[in-house]
Amino acid sequence: MATILIISFSDLKRDPRVYRQIKALRPHHTVITAGTGDPGLPDVRFISCNVRPRSIQQKTLDALTLIIGRHDFYYWNMLHIVELDTKLQELRFDLAIANDIEALPLALKVAQGSPVILDAHEYSPLEFEDRWWWRWCFAPYATDMCRRYMRKAATVTTVCQGIADRYEKEFGIRAEVITNAPHFHDLSVRPTEGAAIRLIHHGAAIASRRIELMIELMDYLDERFSLDFVLVPGKPEYLEWIRHCATGKPKIRFLQPVPMNQLVTLSSQYDIGLFLLPPTNFNYEMALPNKFFEFLQARLAVAIGPSPEMGRIVREFECGVVAEDFTPRSLAGALSALTTHDIDRMKKGADRAAHVHHAENNDKRLCALIDSVIAGGR
Repeated sequence: MATILIISFSDLKRDPRVYRQIKALRPHHTVITAGTGDPGLPDVRFISCNVRPRSIQQKTLDALTLIIGRHDFYYWNMLHIVELDTKLQELRFDLAIANDIEALPLALKVAQGSPVILDAHEYSPLEFEDRWWWRWCFAPYATDMCRRYMRKAATVTTVCQGIADRYEKEFGIRAEVITNAPHFHDLSVRPTEGAAIRLIHHGAAIASRRIELMIELMDYLDERFSLDFVLVPGKPEYLEWIRHCATGKPKIRFLQPVPMNQLVTLSSQYDIGLFLLPPTNFNYEMALPNKFFEFLQARLAVAIGPSPEMGRIVREFECGVVAEDFTPRSLAGALSALTTHDIDRMKKGADRAAHVHHAENNDKRLCALIDSVIAGGR
């Protein structure tokens, strides 16, 4: 049994990917977590740090530091990095997992020669490329950090093939793909009832995701269709604006969020999982998110825009519709053409996909990868 350190600066309890990582390794290894948000799991030690809000003056100084290329100075003076660097110095472990590039330099330093795995949730150099200030200040920084530190990792994992291919093209790094699939749910396919077709979208209400487009989509659908949103607020004002956009549309409802482990069960009461995500940045273009796999585990037909990673699975298992473009009218046209028989056939396709794309398969691959890396480091 090895001791494994997992570093993540997302909330460990609310980040499904990291949470699954911890739960997969816990039965086989001693797991220590470090970052923000105690995962609250028995026998898992948590070492906390605080990611503090930055003042306008501090943000201005940060921007100037990055513009002049003092990337290491910026990194090693971030207060949460300083805090964890201090707390982890005396820790001894057999392997570290750095979740995203921000955690990698710290993991390499405190590892003191033990191997480090980088789990890249995004393609970091283009993470927020749709924001001019990010392209100006942070894109060169993220690119430099990838170029200088990724090769020092024992291996790299990421969420989809498109991102893996981009890391190989730009940095010569071959990444293993471990998707964001949830645990297998042993559910039956529920036939579509009568003429009513129930759509669901769940997730974070983030402005860059253009959730209002899915509200507009309902304007082009007939009376068979209804849409329920289950949204966690990113910024409360954006969620309020979305609600305002749905005013006067009785076929749209907003339900209260449920715990992460109840999303599949809730979704299984519906017919179609809806996700229209315009490719405003590279990571959105290559999106293969948790919600997509949760729709499959719920045995729903899936309705998406022409996102290549999701579209590949939809076409392989014939489990949904892929619009010709990212306009609401285009996806509405694909939905309007569906019959109840079509939807039930696609639900059966989702059932086939659910038996392939689930966390248990990913957990086996992750554990085998970690065992191989640890054995190679001894």
